[in-house]
Amino acid sequence: MNILLDNLDKRLAKAVKHFWQLRGDQAQSQGGVRGDKDRGDRGAVTGGKHLDGFRGLVADLLIASGLKDATIYWRKKTELPGWFRAEKNWDLLVVADNKLVAIVEFKSHVGSFGNNFNNRTEEVLGNATDLWAAYEEGAFKPSERPWLGYLMLLEDAPGSNTPVRVKEPHFDTSPEFQNASYRVRYEQLLTKLVRRRLYDAACFITSSRTAGRKGTYSEPSSELSFRTFVTSLLGRAIAVAQMQPPGPTDIPKVEVGPVAEPPPEMGGE
Repeated sequence: MNILLDNLDKRLAKAVKHFWQLRGDQAQSQGGVRGDKDRGDRGAVTGGKHLDGFRGLVADLLIASGLKDATIYWRKKTELPGWFRAEKNWDLLVVADNKLVAIVEFKSHVGSFGNNFNNRTEEVLGNATDLWAAYEEGAFKPSERPWLGYLMLLEDAPGSNTPVRVKEPHFDTSPEFQNASYRVRYEQLLTKLVRRRLYDAACFITSSRTAGRKGTYSEPSSELSFRTFVTSLLGRAIAVAQMQPPGPTDIPKVEVGPVAEPPPEMGGE
């Protein structure tokens, strides 16, 4: 396991740098063509590749995990059946021996913090609730319970760090939400998702537009660090690999599909 995590901080910094550089290039290119900059910098995310550094890093770690007869699906064949809806298109799937091993979502939030935080909260809760209901009803059989993870990169900016007042016209809000910034709210959200076992692990990274172009980032919580996140994921992958029949080891294949437009109501990835 330790060998798999060599130079992890540098590799993560490279993914952060890729995010901001590509995001800036996409925003400049698409904004210039369209003559209009979308709310929440949508022009920067419609290219769909700005989080590929994180996807690629996770895929590389999985390839080195020892899984056999496995495929990592990324923007291609990533649909899974739901219970409250027909299907959901996930960001990354790992399938080995025709069994679902892991599911990972990669998201970012840059600008428009007040507009999009509740959307992100409802999305992350709804996706997990639907997935586990489908699993309990046998949608993925003969798979064992898959590993589910969520990575969020939040822009480190005044708007994400300023305390936010809550509205309480009828009942009191929990004290932990009083004057909590959106950064604190994201940390609270992801911590609760993991502790409630809706997600097996979550990663929370913050990074500013300027320093991020050099690969600089912060991890507000050790419980939500990238190292903790991938250690949990690799633990599952290694456990599955150890249960596979002995034989020649074929490294996992990666199938990457074309970039798709994100849903407009969510402001991109």
